[in-house]
Amino acid sequence: MTAESLSGAAEPYRFGPAKALRAASDAVPPSGLVLLAILSVQVGAGLAKNLFAELPPTAVVFLRIATGALMLLVVVRPRVRGLSRRDLAVGVAFGVSLGLMNLSFYEALARLPIGIAVAIEFTGPLTLAVVSSRRRLDLLWVLLAAAGVLLLAPWDGAGAASWAGIGFAALAGAFWAAYIVFAAATGARFPGASGLSFAMIVSTIVVTPVGIATGGAGLLRPEILLLGAGVGLLSSVIPYSLELQALRRMPKRVFGILMSLEPAVAALVGLFVLGEVLGVREWAAVGCVVVASIGATRSGG
Repeated sequence: MTAESLSGAAEPYRFGPAKALRAASDAVPPSGLVLLAILSVQVGAGLAKNLFAELPPTAVVFLRIATGALMLLVVVRPRVRGLSRRDLAVGVAFGVSLGLMNLSFYEALARLPIGIAVAIEFTGPLTLAVVSSRRRLDLLWVLLAAAGVLLLAPWDGAGAASWAGIGFAALAGAFWAAYIVFAAATGARFPGASGLSFAMIVSTIVVTPVGIATGGAGLLRPEILLLGAGVGLLSSVIPYSLELQALRRMPKRVFGILMSLEPAVAALVGLFVLGEVLGVREWAAVGCVVVASIGATRSGG
């Protein structure tokens, strides 16, 4: 899940892998770059879910955010000189929402198939987009997404979803909406990409106590550290690089429509990577969220 990329607040910055990928990405259509970025994010989530057999979700979140923060700090140092206390407070809120969003999503991922978790989480930014719109038609997209979530609810005790998983996924969506708001405010107050770097440090501080407490000595195992770095690379560095290249070559609305396919891609990754087989009702629910997201993007919401 690249919540960061949907916020529109992070300005272009250069990771080492981005330089290596730039020449190759020029030969790939921008739509292909977006799909590759989505696939990278979801494969990273799948790898993280496999780690749950070794570590609890909170410890895996710590590994992902900490390694991502370290990778970002290599190229971007947060610049806070001259910023007011209000500016710093906005940056802190940005980082806190990022940390809580990931903690909630990984807890949902531990209880739900990845496609269902991503579909429910998507209702957060979708609702924010509709609330920000003055078009009555956009209410239809919220209702359609809500219908999808209702299809997933285990009313009869059957299905792949659980109430706890749905609750964590919905909470992740709410924090995602907050993240988007604070990301935009941070981008306007911090120079360059230093706001994102600052937020990543704050997010690391937020998740470190619970991550270390639950992960314990398991976090020091070399193979676990390597896998955690892989999660950070697949979930952050590679998709950021691909999406920035794509955004330079395509309209933002087209980019948003393509990103709306993420729940469907997540469900396919769950099927082929994790062996998570969804029923007809679950696929219909994912389809409702995808269509709602595309509709909200096309209508300008």
